[in-house]
Amino acid sequence: MARRRVELFSLSFLDAITCGFGAVVLLYMVINANVALRADHVTADLRSEIDRVEEEILDGHRNMVELRNSLREIEDQAVAASGLSSRLLERIESIRAELATYDGDTTARQDHINRLMADLRSLEEGAKRLSGGIESEQVPGRQVRAHVGDGTRQYLTGLKVGGKRILVLVDASASMLDETIVNIIRRRSLPDDQKIRSPKWQHALATVDWLSTQFPRESEFQIYTFNVEATPVLPATAGKWLDAGNPVNLDHAVQALRAVVPRDGTSLDHAFAVIEEMESKPDNLILLTDGLPTWGTPPPRRGTVTGKQRLSMFKRSIRQLPRYLPVNTILLPIEGDPSAAAAFWQLALTSGGSLMSPSRDWP
Repeated sequence: MARRRVELFSLSFLDAITCGFGAVVLLYMVINANVALRADHVTADLRSEIDRVEEEILDGHRNMVELRNSLREIEDQAVAASGLSSRLLERIESIRAELATYDGDTTARQDHINRLMADLRSLEEGAKRLSGGIESEQVPGRQVRAHVGDGTRQYLTGLKVGGKRILVLVDASASMLDETIVNIIRRRSLPDDQKIRSPKWQHALATVDWLSTQFPRESEFQIYTFNVEATPVLPATAGKWLDAGNPVNLDHAVQALRAVVPRDGTSLDHAFAVIEEMESKPDNLILLTDGLPTWGTPPPRRGTVTGKQRLSMFKRSIRQLPRYLPVNTILLPIEGDPSAAAAFWQLALTSGGSLMSPSRDWP
């Protein structure tokens, strides 16, 4: 009997192995799918947590950037404040030094005032001792009127107010309203009562008031105002001389002058023509004005005149002045008339008079 050969790797065996391997692969696939699903469920929560943490990190970075910017701004402000404090400290020290200087000046001035007061008391006592042995003759003073100014200032004027017949010519043109052209134009449109209260015109009135207190008792006087014409302040006294020894005449003339309203241009031709109208010629002429004339004879054809034309008008007008008549000019300030001072100074030299340009607080 023949023996049958046994094959270890027969077809049936291979089929079984293949089926087992397939089963293993299938099992792996099933397990792997479940693992992926579970991993998705597990990592979903972690991923959301990671996203939240990342957002917090980004917010933290933004906040940190803002804080850094704020810190830079604060540092810049601190630097600026430090510089400002340094400047303030320097200014405070400077002010303290100035105050110390002023305190020293004040102390020195107070000492000087005390010495002057002591000297004054000493002089008063000496005057009392001297007056004790002298009989009082009660000689009246030379001044007919008194002028009360601000304070107790005394001035060296050099103005010649004497004479037997004193003629005072007061410029009452529109330029006497102010020192600047702009303000003159503005004040020309104001009511008359406001024009009269203009500081420059009030200065002119105070000057004439002071002049009236300097007239000698034995002299005669007359006061005229002039612009494009000349008019006496007391119309009924045209061409006549008034007694300077009578205080009533002086008071009436000064009060009448206070009612004059400055207006129009300036004509020295008409002002100097007054001399020919007087009963007898003056021996002293006091001219109160603020510049060269703007109006001549004949009047200007155009509304404005140049500096050269004004100087020509001035030279033509002074030709009618009598010889040997001193002209004492009181020149008030005005803008845009640089030739006036030299022209009136030359007039003072040739006539034997004087020229004065007073300060704003004179007399």
